[in-house]
Amino acid sequence: MKFVKILRLFLYLSIFGATIFIFSCSDSISPENDQGQIKITLVDGPGDFDQVNIVVTRVEVHKSGSDSSSGWFVINNNVATYNLLSLRNGASAVLGNNSLDAGNYTQIRLIIGTGSNIVINGDVYSLDVPGGAESGVKLNHAFDIETGLVYELMLDFDAEHSIIQTGSGQYKLKPVIRLVPAVISGTISGRINQTNALAAINTIIGIDTVRTFADPTSGSFMLMALIQGTYNVKVFPTNELYRDTTILNIAVVAKQNTDLGTISLRLK
Repeated sequence: MKFVKILRLFLYLSIFGATIFIFSCSDSISPENDQGQIKITLVDGPGDFDQVNIVVTRVEVHKSGSDSSSGWFVINNNVATYNLLSLRNGASAVLGNNSLDAGNYTQIRLIIGTGSNIVINGDVYSLDVPGGAESGVKLNHAFDIETGLVYELMLDFDAEHSIIQTGSGQYKLKPVIRLVPAVISGTISGRINQTNALAAINTIIGIDTVRTFADPTSGSFMLMALIQGTYNVKVFPTNELYRDTTILNIAVVAKQNTDLGTISLRLK
């Protein structure tokens, strides 16, 4: 009888302990039921530099209804250096990919670390980022995180207009960045037949110019983060042997690529 009582007590405690474990696990995962996901991708247009290297130590987003010092949520705290000029013609880098509580958010903040620099004709110059390590680079962009869904956002960094020369060998970063949700954007690609034309390709979105250079070996190019709509694409050869070319009324569909095929340039 004593053995039976001990066995019953053991079974009771086992069931009780399992019940506590189940409830504690349920409490720990319940916030995820009210979460969505954010994915931020960095792309760039060309600039007149060899490299533009930005050190990002942390990426945060700010939830609406909070004051300026609170309500920041970290979505990436892995230190990484991004050469902006390598992020073009289809190349990109993921700045952050993480879960977030469902709700409305109003800002994105990039905390910039020491060591950012630019390379010009092989020479390395330190890049000053005012407030980058303290207040960070703040980008105003309102978006909603919905339960169970992924919000994808592209940051199109305009390196050419973001770098300011302040003195001899002194450069400052004043970021010029377009923020475009992936759900409403697409791309335009193609190939310049004459690779020696070293062509620049651009189009206009409102007051912004989106530009890239054709690959000097293959002639291929891609204009990225274009809001769905109709565009005129202009090709400007840097080789003066060739004429400029404009291709009219190119339709861009969200989340799709419009391939222009091979473009042959005319001699002057």
